[in-house]
Amino acid sequence: MPCPLCAADAPLSSFPVPGGPADASADICATCAAQIDGTPEENHWRGLASSMWSEDAVIQVLSVRMLKRLEAAWARDLLDQVYLDEDTQSWVDNVAAASNHKDSNGVTLNAGDTVVLIKDLPVKGAGFTAKRGTAVRGISLVADNPEHIEGRVEGQRIVILTQFVKKK
Repeated sequence: MPCPLCAADAPLSSFPVPGGPADASADICATCAAQIDGTPEENHWRGLASSMWSEDAVIQVLSVRMLKRLEAAWARDLLDQVYLDEDTQSWVDNVAAASNHKDSNGVTLNAGDTVVLIKDLPVKGAGFTAKRGTAVRGISLVADNPEHIEGRVEGQRIVILTQFVKKK
């Protein structure tokens, strides 16, 4: 049976989907599970164009959450097209509401938000400084560290400490 998210013909394992029913889980491939918890590779997720229309609410929730994390134009276009019933949309939003990621002012940060840098930040290994006032659009939350977010600055994907940003 192929993975319901990416359609890969690979072994599937149970993956818990928080924010909804207590026992909610989906059988997905190891690649999808690793990228949900880590940094997503945009081309892997092209299958979301069909999985977001799944009749299974768990698959819909995972699909929409991943589309929100991706920065590609095609992902934003798909988000504009998707329709979820109230309960499923509430489930998608539930994890964002439980986010422990806070900006420098204590405002909750959610995946996909736009933030502004509040000070110049030297970017290690990239050889440039991200200037104060730079807008970082479509941030991703680092799942295992509420003090870190990821975003693109000058075409580079970087990790940013939440204490140096404010929500726009």
